[in-house]
Amino acid sequence: MTLNFYTLSVIYLVYSFLGWVAETVVATIRGGRFANRGAAAGPFCFIYGTTGVLLAVSFGDLRTEPVYLFFACMMAATVMEWITAKLLERLHRRKWWDYSGKKFNLNGYVCLQYSLLWGALGTASVLWGNDVLLRLCAHIPVWLLRPAVWVSLTVAVLDQIGSAVLVQQYAARHPVLEQLNQRLGERSDTLRRRIALYIEKRIQHAYPAAARQEQTALRKGEKNFLSVSDLLWLFVIGAFLGDMVETVFCRVTAGVWMSRSSLVWGPFSVVWGLALVLATVLLRQEKDRSDRYLFAFGTVMGGVYEYVCSAVTELLFGTVFWDYSKFKFNLGGRINLLYCFFWGIAAVIWMRYGYPLVLRGMEKVRSRVRPWMTVLLAVFMAVNMLTSALALARYDARTSGEGPKNSIDTLLDDHFDDVRMERIYPNAKKVAKAG
Repeated sequence: MTLNFYTLSVIYLVYSFLGWVAETVVATIRGGRFANRGAAAGPFCFIYGTTGVLLAVSFGDLRTEPVYLFFACMMAATVMEWITAKLLERLHRRKWWDYSGKKFNLNGYVCLQYSLLWGALGTASVLWGNDVLLRLCAHIPVWLLRPAVWVSLTVAVLDQIGSAVLVQQYAARHPVLEQLNQRLGERSDTLRRRIALYIEKRIQHAYPAAARQEQTALRKGEKNFLSVSDLLWLFVIGAFLGDMVETVFCRVTAGVWMSRSSLVWGPFSVVWGLALVLATVLLRQEKDRSDRYLFAFGTVMGGVYEYVCSAVTELLFGTVFWDYSKFKFNLGGRINLLYCFFWGIAAVIWMRYGYPLVLRGMEKVRSRVRPWMTVLLAVFMAVNMLTSALALARYDARTSGEGPKNSIDTLLDDHFDDVRMERIYPNAKKVAKAG
């Protein structure tokens, strides 16, 4: 079998469970008592499943290059761990793990020892583990596999959402999580509070450092907190600026004007928009760090991010939107060292000059932006991205010789024919599918 929604879902669920098993065993041995790891109600550590899917989608074409594969898995998994640690701290106001006592750590969020371990485990999963799971899926009847995947994913998603909401609600009310048990005992014994009590007990036993911590300085002194609407506007601004930068860059270097948009309507680069939002969320509290730190962060994060974007879009649409095979020091044609340095430079410029300027502008116009404007923008971008995805999927199918199967395909053929798609995506190259 090949990678598709159902096989990736199996990878996600199995690795989430195996991650929970590994973490629980290690924590139990170290603590001398059973430690039920993970913040969800079920036996899952979903960061392992998410990382497993990310590595399977992104680095399958590095199977013949085990050294490159090891370092790619190590960097990707380390970035995932760093992002997860930062987001958990921002959401729950405390660190869930702290590697400050280990050598070669970065702010206690990641450390070299575990990064090497993630690299080894990631390499093993891509080279052997995923093949085992794919062969297992091939032996399960379709009528059984698909319903089982949907049911399992539904339970997993509800588990994650419910656990996150409950933990965040009570963590916001109680600076110290141990106070939760006493408060819950004073109230009625409802199912919601039972689940909350169970989750909080798990956190206290599995992550004692997080349970004991007071609110971190990240939240105590934080100002100008970015709302969802702020992030939406940042995404749109970043997508527009990224498209403009790439368009001018192509004009200067290649001598031609060409579309660099990711979407069928408007000059917007989704890759740049998401990158600027991600950099802003993760680096806002690090903006006073040295330029060297920001550059290193941007170089590593940008390289991993661009590689993943290339692999994911190829898997989804059967098309490669950029190819750096002719550049020196490239990795699979998806990234190259020079452009990784550009990501580092962009991180410094954005955090030093771009973000403060945009933030001041947003503060001045925030009172003039009505909620309906933000809603309208969100709807437009959502429809734009959905239409673009459908048009690209149909373009891939059409160029593979598949005729329209329904009225939507016919509509897409009429409004987004090959000429228009090639004008919007001039650098897109169709990838031959295996088999």
